[in-house]
Amino acid sequence: MKEFFIQIEFLLSVGLIITTAIAHRLIIWSATKLSKKVSRSELRKQYVSRYVGYVIWTMCAIALVLVWGFRNEGFWVALGSTFAVVGVALFASWSILSNITASFILYFTFPFKIGDRIRIHDKDLPVTATIQDIKGFYTILITVEDEIITYPNNLLLQKGVSILKPNQESIFDRVLETHEIDKTLVDGPERST
Repeated sequence: MKEFFIQIEFLLSVGLIITTAIAHRLIIWSATKLSKKVSRSELRKQYVSRYVGYVIWTMCAIALVLVWGFRNEGFWVALGSTFAVVGVALFASWSILSNITASFILYFTFPFKIGDRIRIHDKDLPVTATIQDIKGFYTILITVEDEIITYPNNLLLQKGVSILKPNQESIFDRVLETHEIDKTLVDGPERST
């Protein structure tokens, strides 16, 4: 029994688990500190902590498998097949991965947060709404008409976004009167001299 505790595999496993636990705690602590500094919601901090935890502990599990060195040929074939299927699935739907990455970028760097009223400058479907929640794949927006819109996170990074004051009207939301439109068509745009 004493020989087991001095085996290199056991020592590496214990070191790996302790290092992973410390790294996980350190990242959670950093995310908490950053979320307080940039006024992010508690729910967003939980999302980031959960996703980072999944990644860190999955890497730890893979490292443990490599440390103990499974010698069963069938295991490696099954593992390789699983990674092949997962790889094809990820490449087939790369937008899922880009939305998760965009979620992290939105959490750590972008100036808008939950509760902000924003305007998304999209030529096909411009949106003015309030951010209700930022999830892992999409952001939930609520318009003035109480319409709930789920907007993919990666599109928030690609489109121009204006942060509006609570009662500010976006110039794009202003409805022109018929006589204003007719005057613009007849006279042309006003020119300053």
